[in-house]
Order: sequence, then structure tokens, then C-alpha cells
Amino acid sequence: MSDSFRLMLRALPDFPEDLPGFDRAGAPANPAELFRSWLDDALAAGVRQPHAFSLATADAGGNLSSRMLILKDLDDDGWHFATSRTSRKGRELEANPRAAMNFYWSELGRQIRVAGAVVQLSDTVSARDWEERPGADGSENPQWQVYALQPSEIEFWQADPGRHHIRHRYQL
Repeated sequence: MSDSFRLMLRALPDFPEDLPGFDRAGAPANPAELFRSWLDDALAAGVRQPHAFSLATADAGGNLSSRMLILKDLDDDGWHFATSRTSRKGRELEANPRAAMNFYWSELGRQIRVAGAVVQLSDTVSARDWEERPGADGSENPQWQVYALQPSEIEFWQADPGRHHIRHRYQL
């Protein structure tokens, strides 16, 4: 039974044949600039929810968890996302304020990994984000928190049909 499942998984295609190229030598010095360029490419390629990413956190004991979120902003404060302070991720970030996010765009064979410290942004930023949510009803949510991941490392990964994948890492 498991052998047929393994073989079925092995037979699935990894990436499309017509992947974009990536020249590390031409990459901008600012990783946010490269992210915005790749996001534009994902939008042009019709990637659904290109602003979605997997966020990995750990509690004080190092127990890991991961879930999908939406990128809220990217500025000098960092890579923004939001959740309730009382949610599992909120409690984990309180105990261990470090995280990693991963964007994956299979249509382009691209992923971006961002890792570093996480800080809470102001109550004003959090309240504005809560008010701007789809279906906002004017109510307040004092537990809603916007966080900023301040990267110490960002890696851009471009798949290659010949398995000569390209990695471009920024150490910040």
C-alpha cells in the first residue's frame, strides 16, 4: 500500500518546464526590492493569493507550529502580519519572539524564506488593520496585534527544470 502511494507521489510533476530565469549577479542590494519584483511577477503570472505565506513559530519549549497568513505590509519596520495576541501564534510569539515565513509560488518555481525576530507594532497600527479587514463592522478588538518580522536572513529560491536550482541569500 505505501509503495504505491510513494510511487504516485514520485510521478507527480515538480515544476512547469517554462520557469523564469534568475541572475543572482543582477539582484538588487535591498531584498525588499527583489521581493516586490518577484511579487509583481507572481501577480502577472496569475498566482492566486501571492501574498499568502506560511508562518512558523515555536513556543518557549521549542515546540513548532506553522500556519498560512497574509502579508499585510513591508516597510522599514519589517514584514507585517496580524493575529490575536491570545491565539496560539500570539502566545508563541510572546514566549519566543522569533519566526520564519515562507512564500511559495509553484507556477514560477519560486519561494522566499524570511527569518528573524518579531516585534509588536503600535496599538494605532493594529487598530487600523482591524478596521480595514473585509467585513469590518466598526467594533474594536483590543487583542488584535500587527507584528513585524525583522529579518536576519532572507533567501530567494528559483527552481530549475534541470535541477540546478538557484539560491540567493541575504544576511542582514
